[in-house]
Amino acid sequence: STGAVKMQPKAEELKFVTKNDGYVHIHPSSVNYQTRNFESPYLVYHEKIKTSRVFIRDCSMVSVYPLVLLGGGQVHVQLHKGEFVISLDDGWIRFAAASHQVAELVKELRCELDQLLQDKIKNPSMDLCMCPRGSRIISMIVKLVTTQ
Repeated sequence: STGAVKMQPKAEELKFVTKNDGYVHIHPSSVNYQTRNFESPYLVYHEKIKTSRVFIRDCSMVSVYPLVLLGGGQVHVQLHKGEFVISLDDGWIRFAAASHQVAELVKELRCELDQLLQDKIKNPSMDLCMCPRGSRIISMIVKLVTTQ
């Protein structure tokens, strides 16, 4: 008499989408198989196998900012239907930004992090926390990821 109550999906009903395989499912042997609700719709995984259907194993949920800052490919900012959109992987993964300024700041932070990592690769003995530029970038990323 008071309306329907939304039920959490069963573990076998949860589906995720990959760029190359379409729908995939969490493998029953995975620790996350019984998880019925993820705070973020994005997962990273280590292994993908195909048996009766395509399954992923060793998966972890990842939120938007770590995905944008550490995910592969270039970060692009576009205006789409009045919203500023941050896109990854040639537009396959897209996020709406609160404003153009936020989108550009996230893009710039990603560029700075990429450059910092390139510098570290060229000079492995460099202490990122002790150099002023590195410590500022790292503290900004930590603040962004822990407060959002």
